[in-house]
Amino acid sequence: MSGKLPIRMLHDRLLVSTDKDTGERRSGAGIVIPATASVGRRLAWSAVVAVGQHVRQIQIVDRVLYEPEDLAEVELHGEPYILLRERDIHAVAAPRVEDDRTGLYL
Repeated sequence: MSGKLPIRMLHDRLLVSTDKDTGERRSGAGIVIPATASVGRRLAWSAVVAVGQHVRQIQIVDRVLYEPEDLAEVELHGEPYILLRERDIHAVAAPRVEDDRTGLYL
């Protein structure tokens, strides 16, 4: 994504990019899991690209964990994005890690 997005988020809304890696995955043991494999309720990680003025815990470039079912999707400059509220986020993985913290907030 180059340039600034033509959008300003309001209230406690977040705009996250969709992960391109929705195909097959590998388990920790190296087993290939096809994209068609049925997994129970699987949460998804995405990068935050815009935040509203009332978002308190999340910043742009953080990665957030959320439930991918029944989401509002939007397309800007030909790229798909997802619209979330801050309360819909389960966890934040932030690059701003302090010395004694893990960087993952649950």
